Amino acid sequence: MDEIMPARVDEMVIRRIGMLAQKLGTPKKKILENAVRRYAEKVASEEEFDLPDPTLGAWRRKESAADVVEDIRTVMRKSQESYKR
Repeated sequence: MDEIMPARVDEMVIRRIGMLAQKLGTPKKKILENAVRRYAEKVASEEEFDLPDPTLGAWRRKESAADVVEDIRTVMRKSQESYKR
């Protein structure tokens, strides 16, 4: 699914995108998507940068999943007990 991404872009860049799209007979969206993909590939190859590593590391926790679940259950029980009163 496509998303809308609001961004302020320099007028010259917008004109270049338009000229490229017209010259290649390609939608502006395709031009931008391909440019970002190629730039990401270039950065990854030059710097050995792995995008998912820093962005998807939320699962790396010091505590185990069982400890997290138990903490949540404890809080929930306390909440339910205080509600009964």
